[in-house]
Amino acid sequence: MNIIPHSNAARGAEAPRLLEQMRRAVRVRHYSIRTEEAYLGWVNRFFRFHRKHPRELEADEINRFLTHLAIHDHVAASTQRQALSAILFLYRNVLKMDPPWIENIVRARQPKRLPTVLSKEEVAAILTRLEGTTQLIVMLLYGTGMRILECLRLRVQDVDFALGTITVRDGKGHKDRAALLPRSCGPRLEDHLVRVRDLHEHDLADGFGRVHMPSALARKYSHAAIDWKWQYVFPAGSRGTDPRTGVIRRNHLHHTVVHRSIKQAVRDARINKRVSCHTMRHSFATHLLMAGYDIRTIQELLGHKDVKTTMIYTHVLNRSGGKGVVSPADALGLSAPECTHAIEHPSCDIAEQAIEHPSEVGVQLTHESMSQGQRRSSMPEKRTTETCNTPST
Repeated sequence: MNIIPHSNAARGAEAPRLLEQMRRAVRVRHYSIRTEEAYLGWVNRFFRFHRKHPRELEADEINRFLTHLAIHDHVAASTQRQALSAILFLYRNVLKMDPPWIENIVRARQPKRLPTVLSKEEVAAILTRLEGTTQLIVMLLYGTGMRILECLRLRVQDVDFALGTITVRDGKGHKDRAALLPRSCGPRLEDHLVRVRDLHEHDLADGFGRVHMPSALARKYSHAAIDWKWQYVFPAGSRGTDPRTGVIRRNHLHHTVVHRSIKQAVRDARINKRVSCHTMRHSFATHLLMAGYDIRTIQELLGHKDVKTTMIYTHVLNRSGGKGVVSPADALGLSAPECTHAIEHPSCDIAEQAIEHPSEVGVQLTHESMSQGQRRSSMPEKRTTETCNTPST
């Protein structure tokens, strides 16, 4: 859809389209490609909804768009807040507007949900059902607490085998941090890098081998793009076109490859939990906390800005497997066989028999119902006799 600029903003022969201005504003601030695609998608959807220039809209019309997302499209609160962030970015950084009515826009309150955490046995069950590069990536996610894109964007120079550390560059919030390199992953990762280097040399022989460089390093260091230390640790299986520059190069492995492998492994392991790549990060933090490590140390390993974000993992310590609260049911002292015997009832036996022998149970139920009817018919006479012999009060 072509967006026509506002007449007041159109100066000169041809003014750039509003979406192109939005794209430039996002790239100037060094936002990720995923944020750029999300913001442009929401702004384009916002234009299609109103069919008017944003300068002509008021707070009620923006609220109407957000309400439409919640009521008709049934989006989550986090999705609605992302759409609002894209709209506010358009007004403040592209249109250079900060109207007073922006503060009156309804913001959806995002519910606080507990993270899904796997047990150590469940993590092992998933890993044993993976293989190759995908298994190594999931081992690193669980062993380091990295996010999936932080792991896939690792460069060769970010892995220090001598110190046993991994440097996460430009993580969430544009921050660097040091993560653990699990000893069990060290030898496998070294063998993996040998194969990656052979792949890189084949790309160089074919006239490729230039990797994407952050910021302006490609101009500052002209030969760094083909240097081995700048290559991705987990490159893609084939070369593709860079969406920003149009250059054909080998990017890092796409995150959907790992997502699909984990989902299949969870199904094969028959784990009845909603598991994703980020679940490994939650499990990493929770298992460290249960092992007695300081929460400040876990905060630094995860890269959280505030310790309150890390405190959410303490919810597992209140379970029976953690440290702290013991359920009052455990204090009764009843074992499993005793509990089973205490709740036995003839109707339960009939229900179990109905599954194996439905015809026999039907006959049994008929005889029991007839005997119960005979007992009920004799009850009123007995009650009348007792009532006559009882003195009145």
